[in-house]
Amino acid sequence: MRQKQHTATQLYSSDSSQAAQRQAFTGGEIPVAVYGLGKMGLPLATVFATVTNNVTGVDIDPTVIEQLQAGDCPVQGEPGLDEAVEQLVAADNLDATTDSTTAATDARVHVVIVPTLITDSDEPDLSALDSVVSDIASGLTPGDMVILESTVPPGTCRDIVGPALADRSGLDQSEFGLAFCPERTASGRALRDIRGAYPKVVGGKDAESTRVSDMIYSEITSNEVVPVGDCTTAECVKLFEGLYRDVNIALANELARLANELSIDVNEAIEAASMPEYCDIHSPGPGVGGHCIPYYPHFVMSNTETETPLLRQARDVNEEMPAHTVELLEQRLAEQGIDLEEATVGLLGITYRAGVDETRAAPSFPIASMLSAAGSTVYAADPVCSDASGLAAERIETDELSTVGFDAAVVVTAHEQFESIDWNEIDECIILDGRRVIEDELPHPVYTLGDGTDQPTTVPETDQ
Repeated sequence: MRQKQHTATQLYSSDSSQAAQRQAFTGGEIPVAVYGLGKMGLPLATVFATVTNNVTGVDIDPTVIEQLQAGDCPVQGEPGLDEAVEQLVAADNLDATTDSTTAATDARVHVVIVPTLITDSDEPDLSALDSVVSDIASGLTPGDMVILESTVPPGTCRDIVGPALADRSGLDQSEFGLAFCPERTASGRALRDIRGAYPKVVGGKDAESTRVSDMIYSEITSNEVVPVGDCTTAECVKLFEGLYRDVNIALANELARLANELSIDVNEAIEAASMPEYCDIHSPGPGVGGHCIPYYPHFVMSNTETETPLLRQARDVNEEMPAHTVELLEQRLAEQGIDLEEATVGLLGITYRAGVDETRAAPSFPIASMLSAAGSTVYAADPVCSDASGLAAERIETDELSTVGFDAAVVVTAHEQFESIDWNEIDECIILDGRRVIEDELPHPVYTLGDGTDQPTTVPETDQ
């Protein structure tokens, strides 16, 4: 690891003027360490390195570090990231190491963006964060600034990170800064998002922490920086964004299940209802995946004593959608005289979102598992998925769809590559469009979630 020579200039509780602090930060006199070099962390590290010319990226994976030290980018699918990494490493502005303790000792600003997941029992898993906090504490010195971007349960900075840093470093909490800045970044557009797609929200444990984090992010983003009251308020910002989306999608999914009873295309009604700015109903789908929305409700529900029945119900509705999708498929197949246990089914899409190589909590996995358990022969095609480990389906290429005699195909992910599928070359099969992407007339029966044909017609019983 490169040994950096730097001044004793600090940002937190600094005697220097604001202008001098900014100059020190952007001039490389304030070494920055970014902990976590994954799909969000590496783009963040490159933006910090572009601004400060003095960043050390820290990760536990030696393969990632070896690639970075060679100027290669271990994260794929991020426009501009390959070039940024190559240039920054060559200019010696971005270093990488697994030695978090040394990195913490050298740095004056510590930015944490490690994964925070949930356990099998839906409890927050903060083990990666706890490990990084210990490493930072081992090198923490008075005047250091710690900024957390990993999404965490409300109160984590106040109740866990701040006390742990103080206890393990031997410093008083008044001797170092601590702030939270919610990561607002989507895969496939990380650099653009970090550099200014959205306002940056910052909240510190005290006014000085908020001031310093405000100053730092005003150099990072071209958008505005919005200071809020404290760390916990800032933590809630990202969580509330995710909760809004989860509840909204659950509303759309529940409405979609009323389509046949109401004899309408719910999608059409949602689109028209969302025309005024005061209404924005999301779209129904076969499930909610990714590393954000399915997890954030548990960060709140597990961390508060007050009951949150709306959040729980929304999660239940969205978690039921893969099973609902399989049920609909079974009904459509039965209408054609085909048993689910004898059906050959093709899944179009494995990743949770179109154009993004991420399978965490993707609905394709439970859908494939349920179909396989029912006896179906399951195939899956996905042009962007690099790793489908654990998927209960045989992978095929998109151009191989015509070689398999499908009884049904399910659109799980709206990859743009699927738009070029020539359905005329595929033997007649049922198509269940879970993403409302098939608009053209096809030589196959097409059913769309929420279009009024996604549930069997039932005749109410009468007394006659």
